[in-house]
Amino acid sequence: MDFREFEDFAHRLADAAAAVTLRLFRGSLAVDDKGATGFDPVTEADRGAEAAMRDLIAAEYPDHGVLGEEFEETRSGSGWRWVLDPLDGTRSFISGIPLWTTIIGLEKDGEPVFGLVDQPYVGDRFWGDGSVAYRRDRFGGGGALKTRPCAALAEATLMTTTPEMMPDAASLARYESVEAEARLVRYSADAYAYMMVAAGRVDLVVEAGLKPYDIVGIIPILRGAGGFVTAWDGGPASAGGHVVAAGDRALHGEAMRRLSA
Repeated sequence: MDFREFEDFAHRLADAAAAVTLRLFRGSLAVDDKGATGFDPVTEADRGAEAAMRDLIAAEYPDHGVLGEEFEETRSGSGWRWVLDPLDGTRSFISGIPLWTTIIGLEKDGEPVFGLVDQPYVGDRFWGDGSVAYRRDRFGGGGALKTRPCAALAEATLMTTTPEMMPDAASLARYESVEAEARLVRYSADAYAYMMVAAGRVDLVVEAGLKPYDIVGIIPILRGAGGFVTAWDGGPASAGGHVVAAGDRALHGEAMRRLSA
């Protein structure tokens, strides 16, 4: 199979999701709460975008598995699995803030091999295969992505969705030890934060409580741009959980030492 075929197909998936999300963004929208202990919103945009992508996958690659946020997993008969977050940043979406994205990942035998992150309202699309990564915008700009050098935490821009996502006091204390040393800290960009690492605008992202569909599609883009992404203890990030991503190897190491202490 020509891998470029999967790249082209991922763009089709993103277009199908965008046709749903753009129609509903900043419109009248019912919001359900699927959280057991806290507010965890889901909307018809989340479900509709994932359903549209699943329909395309079933038609084109019926032996591929699908893991998504909103529906039951479809098991793979081929070793290929699509990992979908149809609307990452639902809280931003329902608040009318265009920092939500669609995340599309592709795994082969459990290894992330391609990712695409799309923000159709702004017009930003990012994609990569672990060796190269690209961005395009609605104005015809973009090109290859490249992280920027930043070896010291004291010089770094750090992002996280919110410190409230830290699941316990120990995790929060480790995160705060990183935040206290960073030059600039920003919150609430979800997957967009990782894309700004890939684009050389942000240096470090530290998060916890992630699911595979939050991170699988991000990993090949970051790696393709020259970045580093692992679990806090240095293990693979593809299962989610506690994740640290950096554009510079030295910075990644400094953050990881604090987070795994």
